Amino acid sequence: QACTYPCQCPSQPLQCPAGTSHVLDACGCCKVCARQLGELCSLQKPCDHHKGLYCDFSKIHRGSGICLAHEGATCDLLGKIYHNGESFQPTCKLQCICMDGAIGCIPLCSDDLRLPSPECPNPRRVKFRNKCCEEWICEEGSEENRFETAMAVFREDPARKPELNNLQENCLVQTTEWSACSKSCGMGISARVTNDNPQCRLEKETRLCMVRPCDLPMEKTKKGKKCVRTPKPRQSLHFEFSGCTSTRSYRPKFCGSCTDGRCCTPYVTSTVEVEFRCPEGDFFQRKMMFIKMCSCHYDCPRDNDIFLATYHRRMIGDHV
Repeated sequence: QACTYPCQCPSQPLQCPAGTSHVLDACGCCKVCARQLGELCSLQKPCDHHKGLYCDFSKIHRGSGICLAHEGATCDLLGKIYHNGESFQPTCKLQCICMDGAIGCIPLCSDDLRLPSPECPNPRRVKFRNKCCEEWICEEGSEENRFETAMAVFREDPARKPELNNLQENCLVQTTEWSACSKSCGMGISARVTNDNPQCRLEKETRLCMVRPCDLPMEKTKKGKKCVRTPKPRQSLHFEFSGCTSTRSYRPKFCGSCTDGRCCTPYVTSTVEVEFRCPEGDFFQRKMMFIKMCSCHYDCPRDNDIFLATYHRRMIGDHV
């Protein structure tokens, strides 16, 4: 189809399946849901290039093609082999993809937490028959229990009980420390739980984190020393995330490494909003960890495993 300018795109927000990228059409106008491995594609329906897919027009005629993956390593999960670029569901709760030998997954079930509130004094997660994900239900309790439950969350106000439109004013903010970074080098994710929102509801919050770059040369160990510090980069650098680049450059601190079996991880951090620009021209902001101080310890993470992650060491002293 011929391109028409100015661009006219649907007013409704784009709804794509979990794990599917939003990509520009051939006219460079509108975002569309990217076609996946083995699906039909065209100039107006491009393949998901974020996953290394391209549209092969040699096998199908009339301007259509089929999405194929560039050559890459396969993935082995529990004895089953997946091809590079292939999406799959190992369980009903996970949507995964094989990318050149590495497996990445996103959860299909919400792992949000819910705090007792006046309109839902006794929240409880229930597994329903024929449904994969658990769902929240609100159980009615006695007036005495209802008051005691709410008191754990809301400030005591003898004059009146907290109204729904006044939840934030009466909310006792509760926030956990940030979890350890999901990767020992390169870009990872750190998470915490907080109820600092208008609904006073516990929700999971994430931020990007980088303990150290994977390709940063380390200094040699000095005589008598067991740990190596990682110096600040001499030149400022741009962060990269999902193919997008930070709009400004930074000179972050990184953690070093130890030769005596200990791990060197962030101990005191700050959180900063970082703006990213994507090749398609989109901008978005993500919270990101910046290291202030590192510490050495023996509580080391195992190899990163998306299903068997057991590393729970946390950072302290976060300053936004």
